[in-house]
Amino acid sequence: MLNKAILGNLPKDVRGPAYDPATLAPGIVHFGVGNFFRAHEAWYVERCLDAGDPGPWGIVGVGLTSGARSEKKAETFRAQDGLYSLTEVDADGGRSVRVIGVLRDYLLAPDDPQAVLARLCDPAIRIVSMTITEGGYNIDEETGEFRVDNPRVQADLANPEVPSTVFGFVVEALRRRRAAGTGPFTVMSCDNLRHNGRVARTAFVGYARARDPELARWIEANVTFPCSMVDRITPSVDAQTRTILNRESGLDDALPVLAEDFSQWVLEDSFCAGRPPLEKAGVEFVRDVTGYEQVKVRMLNASHVTLGALGLLLGYRYVHDAIADEDLRRFINAYLQKDVMPQIEAPAGLDPDAYRRKVISRFSNRAVADTLLRICSDGASKSQVFWTDTVRRSLHSGHDLSRIAFGLAAYLEMLRGVDEKGGTYTPLEPTLTEGEVALARDPDLAAALALPAFDGWRDVQTPQLTQAIVAARQAIRSRGVRASLPD
Repeated sequence: MLNKAILGNLPKDVRGPAYDPATLAPGIVHFGVGNFFRAHEAWYVERCLDAGDPGPWGIVGVGLTSGARSEKKAETFRAQDGLYSLTEVDADGGRSVRVIGVLRDYLLAPDDPQAVLARLCDPAIRIVSMTITEGGYNIDEETGEFRVDNPRVQADLANPEVPSTVFGFVVEALRRRRAAGTGPFTVMSCDNLRHNGRVARTAFVGYARARDPELARWIEANVTFPCSMVDRITPSVDAQTRTILNRESGLDDALPVLAEDFSQWVLEDSFCAGRPPLEKAGVEFVRDVTGYEQVKVRMLNASHVTLGALGLLLGYRYVHDAIADEDLRRFINAYLQKDVMPQIEAPAGLDPDAYRRKVISRFSNRAVADTLLRICSDGASKSQVFWTDTVRRSLHSGHDLSRIAFGLAAYLEMLRGVDEKGGTYTPLEPTLTEGEVALARDPDLAAALALPAFDGWRDVQTPQLTQAIVAARQAIRSRGVRASLPD
């Protein structure tokens, strides 16, 4: 098993930490230790340490869910001394492997909430980061406010010193730090959201306001919430992939991560308690990430999900196979060139057409072997983030809606779980009830437009867009995806 005992005897093509992980003191707590975090934020911090920064910037991971799977993950992280391997693959199949050492501890919150709070209250902790998914911030899409009526939030408000949500943990820790004179930490969202720092501020201050308005005012005045744009394709690793990665690396790693060789992190430099020198690791610090967010979310993410839905309907299961389909590739390019790029304000120095070409190239990376089901997972939350600005701009400007309506129709048809070849799959929609998913099978093809996926533009939804989506769904069912694709 991969652990600290073998760091001095790694396989010859595997790079280990340039520092001694055992001496690395924690300075960051991260909620949501998934593959993306391990291939992105943790990788960037690792590169800072490799560049000679002494820290203390070790990371303590926190898992918020209970159950056998979560417990197994925690046990494995501990057994491996927090170490794991990251394999980066390029489009030509070339790969490099390194062992990441920055994860210095892993806590499972349901097992010991007080241990999590103790770590958060440690004066050495200067950043609390998170990847809790696009839908994890508990924001009411209609009002833009934090939802205090959420049952888990209500439970935390009733018993705030033994929290279970990320909001409860962070706000209780800030309360204790304020009382002890320790000072605040930065709260840093690394989720794929527009204005993710502002969303995080709304969520955490909203929770704090429901608990103690004076504490909320202190958080607003002292805690920073930098916005960021994060980007790296990081597929799931199943048992078969894990076996292949270990065979290629020569390691015995129970928690390997696979990622493309491309990575980007654009970040506002707003850290109230200090930060690692991430610029040494390639992070771009800017005053305003909005333009970068818009390009990434509306070009890469929206086309990714659209490709995923269309590919699943045609019987594909992998992103690289779907983008190799000439008809799908032509449609995605048309959507980007005709619908998104004319209605986007790219930041200075960023060429949207070059970005489009890079997107298509990244989707074509066979070595990543990313699944369409992963790309489409939690589509109800992703659609609100990835599609909203393009849909709203198109409605306001009178822009052609044919490709947009077709993409939205494909998402709804994908929810039915059946492809054109008769194959079946299970859409992953954790924020939807069974009844909501069933709306995609309702004989009334407009019924599914009640799903929260469409909340981002519901106030400006027109009968024309509704009719176009329904017509596209009818065409997909009667003629099939390929014959129905708009120009």
